[in-house]
Amino acid sequence: MNPGKRSKPATPPLTIQLLREGILESWHTCQAVVVDSKGRLLTLAGCAETSIFARSALKPIQAIPLITSGAMGRWQLNEADLAIACGSHQGTVEQSRQAFHILWQCDVDSSALQCPIPPDKSSPLQHNCSGKHAAMIAICQQQGWEIGSYMDRNHPVQQMILQTMAEMLHMPPAEFISAKDDCGVPTYLLEIGQLAHLYAQLAGGETYRLPLECIVRSMTQYPHLIAGAGKFDTELMQLSKGTLISKSGAEGVQCIGKVGEGLALALKVADGSVRARHVSAIHLLRQLGWLSPTNAEKLAETFAIPSRHTRLEVIGEI
Repeated sequence: MNPGKRSKPATPPLTIQLLREGILESWHTCQAVVVDSKGRLLTLAGCAETSIFARSALKPIQAIPLITSGAMGRWQLNEADLAIACGSHQGTVEQSRQAFHILWQCDVDSSALQCPIPPDKSSPLQHNCSGKHAAMIAICQQQGWEIGSYMDRNHPVQQMILQTMAEMLHMPPAEFISAKDDCGVPTYLLEIGQLAHLYAQLAGGETYRLPLECIVRSMTQYPHLIAGAGKFDTELMQLSKGTLISKSGAEGVQCIGKVGEGLALALKVADGSVRARHVSAIHLLRQLGWLSPTNAEKLAETFAIPSRHTRLEVIGEI
């Protein structure tokens, strides 16, 4: 994979318009793909080979070694612990305590967390990535690995995560390009179709392995730990009642898997817009029939109407 790799689009990307009293004011573009658990491209808008940083959409994959390493069993962690490891939470008391629970169970002080302390907060436990970091520390503690450098891309815990992703995508680990995410751990440059392939495997089909099933169950049973009240991922999973898993990433990345069917949607808004990410996902879920019209309208009422005078509208098909 080459950074910023592009090939000729097979179909036009989506266009997202901001309308002020029906008059066009601003616009965004979005590329999206749907693949199955074997990685077969089913439909797209734009180009499936566009390379993007996965950002926090990678968290459910990064959490898999918490199970496969034996750390989850060793420290008697529960599905709520697994959910917070997959989440980009808001730093509420409940969410921060859940991240702390992981560290408490493996007898590590919260000072070991190397994610930043958010502005106007008092602890790294309140950072949106604290669950992911706590899970990495739990693996280190279980394996006897040095904790102080757990964020380094050459640390065994990061190599374990990379190996997991490489096996899922049937690629040599050395072919992946990484960069530091905002929280300090590696994130990876993936083709948008590859990111969808990871979620299609999470969502089931023939490759529905036990660790992936545990990840899905934790996300659908504890959606409030994945994001929080009023946030897109949480609202979508609550409305869909376990039929969809949803995880966003910074800079306009969104992944959604159809549970039990081995199908997944991944999208990327070119300019990183959050509002465009939300309405693009709603638009595509309607087209795919993955969300009922009633639930799609409920989401649209929250995420497609920024103010009383403006609304967002998506043009194009996947």
